[in-house]
Amino acid sequence: MAETIQSVERAAAILRLLAAGPRQLGVAELARAMGLPKGTLHGILRTLVHVGFVEQDDNTGKYRLGATLLHLGSSYLDVNELRTRSLNWADALAGRSRESVWIGTLHEGQVLIVHHVFRPDDSMQALQVGAMLPVHATALGKVLLAFDPYGSAPDTLERFTEHTVTTAGDLEEELESVRRRGWAADLEELTEGEVSIAAPIRDRQGIVVGAIGVHGAVERLAGDAGPRMELVSYVRDAARAITRDLSR
Repeated sequence: MAETIQSVERAAAILRLLAAGPRQLGVAELARAMGLPKGTLHGILRTLVHVGFVEQDDNTGKYRLGATLLHLGSSYLDVNELRTRSLNWADALAGRSRESVWIGTLHEGQVLIVHHVFRPDDSMQALQVGAMLPVHATALGKVLLAFDPYGSAPDTLERFTEHTVTTAGDLEEELESVRRRGWAADLEELTEGEVSIAAPIRDRQGIVVGAIGVHGAVERLAGDAGPRMELVSYVRDAARAITRDLSR
């Protein structure tokens, strides 16, 4: 059997325990589970915290998986798998909403459109697969930003219409609202006369790996009070269905 490094094995065991157990574990709980002295565990935990694989709660002193590790884990889900698992649900959403459907993921600070289902009518439409869209001015982008562990909002918020959010404070307020309600909308923020609604797609660890949404004319997708709530419901249903598929 090949020689192994004990400290790396112990670090891996800590990460497995944090992933499998309750949301947070203390040093005493980890020590009991691993049969190790607390002093030994402290040294490994300090290193894991330093590299971002583990975080320590300031109030309880307990440990949980860190954002860096969660981000690395989410990259395991290949874009092609996200698209493949989403195909049927995206088609169903287009049929139910009678609007075009986009699926996107974060890529180099923008939204990469990985799948596009045309609006089911005879109108002229351009395929958007491969298009890169701004995160701050699209519903897909707001969802992805809101649940991104790195919170990688762009430094400069370009204005596309009079409705575009262009200040960091306003954007953060919008993202907090997205986190609270579980969906996002773009009301003519990228293009005048166009609206989009999106919701997050999660993997088996609960990490947001993409977003699905509908896109269309403002008179069809929104009213005086904002986005049509039945469309919000359709989008969230589709996102939950894809999430269940990815969790199997």
